[in-house]
Amino acid sequence: MRIAVLGAGAWGTALALAFHGPHQVALWARNPEHVAAMRRERENRRYLPGIALPEDLGLPDSLAEVAAGADLHLVATPLSGLRAAVRELQRLQPGTPLVWACKGLEAGSGRLPHEIVAEELGADAPCGVLTGPSFAAEVARGQPTAITLASHDAGFIERWLPILHRPLLRVYANNDLVGAEIGGAIKNVMAIAAGVSDGMGFGLNARAALITRGLAEIARLAVALGGRPETLMGLAGMGDLILTCTGDLSRNRRVGLALAQGKTLDDILRELGHVAEGVSTTREVVALAARHGVEMPLCEAVDALLHHGLSATDAVDRLLARDPKHE
Repeated sequence: MRIAVLGAGAWGTALALAFHGPHQVALWARNPEHVAAMRRERENRRYLPGIALPEDLGLPDSLAEVAAGADLHLVATPLSGLRAAVRELQRLQPGTPLVWACKGLEAGSGRLPHEIVAEELGADAPCGVLTGPSFAAEVARGQPTAITLASHDAGFIERWLPILHRPLLRVYANNDLVGAEIGGAIKNVMAIAAGVSDGMGFGLNARAALITRGLAEIARLAVALGGRPETLMGLAGMGDLILTCTGDLSRNRRVGLALAQGKTLDDILRELGHVAEGVSTTREVVALAARHGVEMPLCEAVDALLHHGLSATDAVDRLLARDPKHE
């Protein structure tokens, strides 16, 4: 099976390595200098240093070369690049099954990834999302990981689940695409909140409360959009939320830790050197929740902290001053 992976960040590289071996995999990056460096060094030193790239892992120069003849297109760009990537793939090789591995809500439109894909390819395109608790470095090193393949199309899942499932990258099926994507998007917002809490020294009790109440917010919005609450109890919801809120490899959690130290968002993102999807997603989540009449106080506090000048101390005070209520 030939798999074309678009996006040579940490996650795209990790997925290329995970599927390499039983499948013929090619990995493409938009920056030609980045591709040339990976080909020369057999390592993605920019995003995944210290992990060797096999000699037979394809690193072509052009997207056309990557897409041509592929049995599956796997888009692992940041969400901001999904629409352009899908549009270009449709031009180069229309009708090829598509999987995306990006999370969040599109800036400006508030679209979930599957809505972006449907706008570009049509509602009946053979496609799905890979999501769930998965740090790229651990996947690349072959450490055991479990993720979800979600799609509205039962036939797509039946076809691709056994192909993508690996002994150390276990892939589970789910037909609740909305629930899976909402879980993957909003856990990044909650991870920023968890980082703030940890950075201010509030302790493990506070972190546990934040994760639990954050999960309740995520589930409320998912259900309002047509998702199923049980999806949020699985890998794409609770699993991803716990990992991102507690793991030191979480970029979004690191954003929160730095905010608690009083650093500016611009400085934090500059030092991070990677995309932290929660930063742009937060604004869209709050807007989406407002349109559907869903209460999301944690997301609102993170949005005020990131985009409206609220200090970390004031954000915490705002949450702690809320009236008591039933769980």
